[in-house]
Amino acid sequence: MSPLPRIDRARDVSEALANYIDAAQLKSGDRLPPERQLMTALAVGRSTIREAIRHFQALGVIEARKGSGTYLLKPVSRSTVHMPLSLDTTDLRDALLKTLQVRRGLECEASMVAARMRTADDVDFMGARLDEMERVHLERGASGPEDLAFHLAIYDATHNPLFRQLLEQMRETFERFWSHPFERYDFARRSFPFHRTLFNAIVSQDAEAARAETLKILEIVEEDIKEMSK
Repeated sequence: MSPLPRIDRARDVSEALANYIDAAQLKSGDRLPPERQLMTALAVGRSTIREAIRHFQALGVIEARKGSGTYLLKPVSRSTVHMPLSLDTTDLRDALLKTLQVRRGLECEASMVAARMRTADDVDFMGARLDEMERVHLERGASGPEDLAFHLAIYDATHNPLFRQLLEQMRETFERFWSHPFERYDFARRSFPFHRTLFNAIVSQDAEAARAETLKILEIVEEDIKEMSK
């Protein structure tokens, strides 16, 4: 494995690991290289490796066993880990509204499940992502990648790998929401405060409140899609 030059290191490491698993023909139960070896091979830091490992755990692909190492639970390749689905349309407004219909169902359910299933570690992880989102938002007025990272942390807190698998399959389409659609950096900016109230609901294990806060965020997203596409 050669060092990774691109900025999105955690995602690149995830893809590199999938390629490694496939090329090495690892089988269920096989152990992956230790963390330090992966850090050296991919020229990335420990936090990036751990985020990639967490990503694979959320997909149900690997298992980290304390004091033992990281083990493969099922054979995978890059194509089985990331199989993007997208809409065949050049109309951004139409694509966003259609995707929002799916996103609303997935995210409301994920928020409710996360509220019921979250652990103390999940709360720490989500909280760190939210803190970073808020820091960047207050500094720059927009925080697309950090916003997405927070939502991914909620999916992981469900401890149901199907949520993350579905999101990975639709990631290309979903990412349009966080890439300044309509060239507007204020897109969905009004939803910013509701991310903290959503987090608080999950921490309190209040599933209905988590669903309500998620709906508030997505309602603002829908309003902005319709208003900014005029």
